Amino acid sequence: MNYDRVFTQAIDRLHAEGRYRVFIDILRNKGMFPNARCFAGHNGPKPITVWCSNDYLAMGQHPKVIAAMEEALHDVGAGSGGTRNIGGNTHYHIDLENELADLHGKEAALLFTSGYVSNDATLSTLAKVLPGCVVFSDELNHASMIAGIRNAGCEKRVFRHNDLDHLEQLLAAEDGETPKLIAFESVYSMDGDVAPIHEICDLAEKYNALTYLDEVHAVGMYGPRGGGISDREDVTRRLTIIEGTLGKAFGVMGGYIAADRVIIDVIRSYAPGFIFTTSLSPVLVAGALASVRHLKASSEEREAQQVAAALLKGLMADAGLPVMPSTTHIVPLMVGDPVKAKRISDILLAEYGVYVQPINYPTVPRGTERLRFTPGPSHNEAMMRELVGALVEIWDRMELRQAA
Repeated sequence: MNYDRVFTQAIDRLHAEGRYRVFIDILRNKGMFPNARCFAGHNGPKPITVWCSNDYLAMGQHPKVIAAMEEALHDVGAGSGGTRNIGGNTHYHIDLENELADLHGKEAALLFTSGYVSNDATLSTLAKVLPGCVVFSDELNHASMIAGIRNAGCEKRVFRHNDLDHLEQLLAAEDGETPKLIAFESVYSMDGDVAPIHEICDLAEKYNALTYLDEVHAVGMYGPRGGGISDREDVTRRLTIIEGTLGKAFGVMGGYIAADRVIIDVIRSYAPGFIFTTSLSPVLVAGALASVRHLKASSEEREAQQVAAALLKGLMADAGLPVMPSTTHIVPLMVGDPVKAKRISDILLAEYGVYVQPINYPTVPRGTERLRFTPGPSHNEAMMRELVGALVEIWDRMELRQAA
């Protein structure tokens, strides 16, 4: 076996398909988001504007968040001291879990090191604890949810995206005594559409199924207190488990689930992804705690973000750019070709100082490659008009298809 050749061929395939991932070398400028510095291919840092960050509300730059992290650093130092059951169960963790449980109207919450880990650990553990469990998964669920279901080793049924009739057909085909879990997202981050949560809960109640809702692209963004789409639609009480992240709208790092105390205790007691890993640094937890508390009390950032998203969608549509329909803060621009999507991204960065990453397969289906913009409260109208002007010039230069 020529190991080097196998590895080289694997990378060559990605290059040939135009979907080799390039990770840009940047630093954000504290207190000046979306301004940043790019170190890739330059003699010294080049100023750029970031258009694809998942720090949707720029809370990673918020003075309250930074101050809380600085205070924690000087109070307890850098690390947590180990796993939660040995040395890392700090009071910061307990405070944040209580705050997250309250955010979602649940009895308890549990912190993980990332949203990926919280999905993987929880879904795999749930399905193992429930004998004979069958998981019903939306076909566009995130890779972390797919991994968790796969790692559970249980039966799964994939239903067409947001297709309630198909979901009901699959549920009805199972024995009434079979444990069932419906796993889905609230906001699907590549298309920007929203799940019919109430209707899925109706089916769950009809067929005696548990529900698992991934709110990672919605927490902090929607609802009177930032609890997500389920908060906005007043449906949290009907959901079994709500999962979220602290690394997007809350601007820091980490993942979590919220549910009743018994379910949280089961995951805490059985999930290897929780038990056997060092807990989040108290510094990160303190920052996330400040962010959650601020967004629960203030809607200013999310209201400004929604205004920004609507404005950019309108400007793109008026310019004839193929902006995809979206009812959320996600602004996807269809390209339909991985090589062209990468080329547009490269031109924007090199010539216009605009940073937006291309989204290619397997994140989206082949032929639907796109650029994904996430305008926030700090992206002003002048920035948007400059961006749209750059995109129109590039579209003309590359003779790309305009919107229908």
